[in-house]
This record gives sequence, structure tokens and C-alpha cells, in this order.
Amino acid sequence: MAGSARGVMMPSRPAPHEPMSTAMAPPTARPLSAQTRAVWSLSIVCAVLAADQALKWYMLYVVMQPPRTIELTSFFNLVMVWNRGISFGLLTGEAAYMPWLLSGLAFAVSLVLLVMLWRVRTLSSVIALASIIGGAIGNVFDRLRFGAVADFFDFHVSGYHWPAFNLADAAITCGVILLLWDGLFEPSESIRNSS
Repeated sequence: MAGSARGVMMPSRPAPHEPMSTAMAPPTARPLSAQTRAVWSLSIVCAVLAADQALKWYMLYVVMQPPRTIELTSFFNLVMVWNRGISFGLLTGEAAYMPWLLSGLAFAVSLVLLVMLWRVRTLSSVIALASIIGGAIGNVFDRLRFGAVADFFDFHVSGYHWPAFNLADAAITCGVILLLWDGLFEPSESIRNSS
């Protein structure tokens, strides 16, 4: 505590080189117990997976019967695209083994992310990793059922279209952005654990 000119005790802030205490960290940066991490992880993975599969079912069997382009705004359409590659049409291939290869790759990445999920201690990292895992599993389900991933969202500007994507792709992208944000702007695990 640092004193003021009138003798009233005021809490002091750590110097820029001193680690931030856990109490001063934002809620998403505070350490979580193993049980809390497990509950959050399972809840987020299941929510992303359920929302993705429900939206895909609705789009495939209700909205896109027959398949067509539905213009919602001047920059956003609903479309029916079968993506044989990974997110946003990358690694597209017509070979019969591609759905199995990409599903195996997604499964392997999900296992690595599960190990990372077990080790992280903050809510923001749990949300990010669980979102990526839920999205990856959602797209694996499509590949194994249809041999391709159903994509619907089409953003475009002046005739240039972003590759069509789905809710699982959006969850993966948001998870990666949150992980990057967490890595760049949140105090590191070692700093949090030393305080």
C-alpha cells in the first residue's frame, strides 16, 4: 500500500515490470480449477457442435431445397457449396481418400488441442481451444457423412467473394483469433503463476 499526502492508504499498482496479481487480472485471465475447465470445455465443444449440426441440417433440408442463392443483403448471401477441402476451401481435392485424410488430420489436431486444453488455466484459452475443437468435430461429421463439408455463408464486396463457410469454420476462426489475442495481450501463464 502506498500512502497519499493526507495519510489515507491507497492501493498501489505494480510497476510495469512487476507481474500482475491474479486478483487484478481480468476474469478471463484468472486461473480455473480442473473441474471448472472441464465443465467449460465440454459445454463449449457440445454447444458449438450442436449449433453447427442443427444449422447444417436446417440449411440442407429446409432452406436449400432446392439449392439456390438467397441474397440477404448487398454483401451477404446464403448459398449451397460442398467444400471438399479444409476451412474456406483450402486443400481441395477430388480423390476418394481426401475426406478420410482430412478427417484424420482434423482428429489428430483435435487430440493435440485436447492436450493443450488440459494444460491451459484461463477461461479465454479454454473458450478458444474448445471452440476450435467443436468446429473441427462438426466438419469431420460432414466429411464422414457426405464426403464434403456443407458451407452456406457467402460474404462479398464489389464482385469479390470470400470463400463460403459455415458455423464450424466461424467457431474455428474465432477460437484462433482469441488464442492469438490471449497470447499477444494477456499476461503469460508463468507471470500469472508467479504472483
